[in-house]
Amino acid sequence: MGNDKSNANLGFEKQIWDAACVLWGHIPAAEYRKVIIGLIFLRYISCVFEKKYKQLVEEGDGFEDDRDAYAEENVFFVPKEARWDVIASAAHTPEIGSVIDNAMKTIEGENPVLKNVLPKNYGNPDLDKRVLGDVVDLFTNEIHMDDTEESKDLLGRTYEYCIAQFAEKEGVGGGEFYTPASIVKIIVSILKPFEDCRVYDPCCGSGGMFVQSEKFLEAHGGRRGHLSVYGQEANADTWKMAKINMAIRGIDADFGPYHDDTFAHDLHPNLKADFIMANPPFNYHPWGQESLKNDRRWRYGLPPSSNANFAWIQHMLFHLAPNGKIGLVLANGALSSLNGGEGDIRRNIVMDDKVECIVSLPTQMFYSVGIPVALWFFNNNKKNKGKVLFIDARKMGYMADRTHRAFTDDEINIIASTYEKYVEGTLSDINGFCSVRSLKEIEQQDCILTPGRYVGIDEEETEEVPFEEKMKTLVNDLGVCIKKNKELDQKLAEKLRELGYEF
Repeated sequence: MGNDKSNANLGFEKQIWDAACVLWGHIPAAEYRKVIIGLIFLRYISCVFEKKYKQLVEEGDGFEDDRDAYAEENVFFVPKEARWDVIASAAHTPEIGSVIDNAMKTIEGENPVLKNVLPKNYGNPDLDKRVLGDVVDLFTNEIHMDDTEESKDLLGRTYEYCIAQFAEKEGVGGGEFYTPASIVKIIVSILKPFEDCRVYDPCCGSGGMFVQSEKFLEAHGGRRGHLSVYGQEANADTWKMAKINMAIRGIDADFGPYHDDTFAHDLHPNLKADFIMANPPFNYHPWGQESLKNDRRWRYGLPPSSNANFAWIQHMLFHLAPNGKIGLVLANGALSSLNGGEGDIRRNIVMDDKVECIVSLPTQMFYSVGIPVALWFFNNNKKNKGKVLFIDARKMGYMADRTHRAFTDDEINIIASTYEKYVEGTLSDINGFCSVRSLKEIEQQDCILTPGRYVGIDEEETEEVPFEEKMKTLVNDLGVCIKKNKELDQKLAEKLRELGYEF
């Protein structure tokens, strides 16, 4: 029975997406994205409001139009002209676009937290009003108000499904707001956020990290809504998407009063988070280094202006609580780069015993880029001090479609359980997959963190490594050798000078 319900839900998600494809017309993907997510949000708040409204009417105290009666239970008040029955009755009229736009404006007026967040492009003459009416019918007929929790979950899943589909359609632009669900699940499964903790994402996109954290908490006996969520996002449209996503999921989140650049204007300057989860933009530049050279966040060294990778890492370490943990995604170059002092910064962080685990991922995981990436995990209070776990998961995953890979739940559990065994001290090295190494061993490798160096690579696997990745590794290795050669030359010259010889 449970499987039938799941399949039915997936059918609804696909119905909405199929309707989206028909509605698309001549509107750019990013614009149409706003149309769909706005309708999902509008239907969600209508479901929640109607349930509370009926309850107040049944109680007979006359509070059904009292805004405070809704606010005390974190329910958005929906004015009469914005309620779903009004929208549904106008579904197949020429005015449906302006009716929805007016509903969005009215809801923003009643709920200041939503000011300038909701889309208001339904009156666009390029938007096919006939198909828009069909989409409204879908929401009317398939989402029922007899079980609000179930409706909320269905709408939440539909939102996530559509976000993923839009990310694929928008290509590189889609990567700005969406992190593949299986990657987020690995991060959450390793970090294991708990009740009443503070979770932070300094580049939060559409908020997927927070949604998965809530799901994890609920699946392990915690209560929905018992995370303190903090985020920041520089892109205005993505910031709005995140706000809507949190509202649909019933997550009370602090994303700051507006969208803004995390480096230039840190909206949570005094936050110390228990868990930080992030997918920063890969190799982001320029990031404003010139005006931030003396910033207090650069404890381990000034990041180069040409790449923000180690600026993101240090920003997160700065905001980490004494017992806090970090899980983030970075392009593979950060594991071994020596450019602009990155090698020295990485060495300082590694030797300060902040790095706990590195996981190499397969290529083709992202919609935006095809480059290989890795997961970095940091811990301010490691149980296995002086040791780092390396996992090479490049052979894992399956082709979810013709161009993108994903992990199965079983594979995610294998990675998470490998980490757990490492923490417990019961993990044995598995050649080609995982290895635990000491800081001394890592220092001997010039603090390069590429898992393949530590877990072992068989001949078959070596052949499967893409040429560009092999070339990048060889160039980095050459850089290490050149650097070491210069250091040896300097030491030799110093010794000769001590003996009275100059050359």
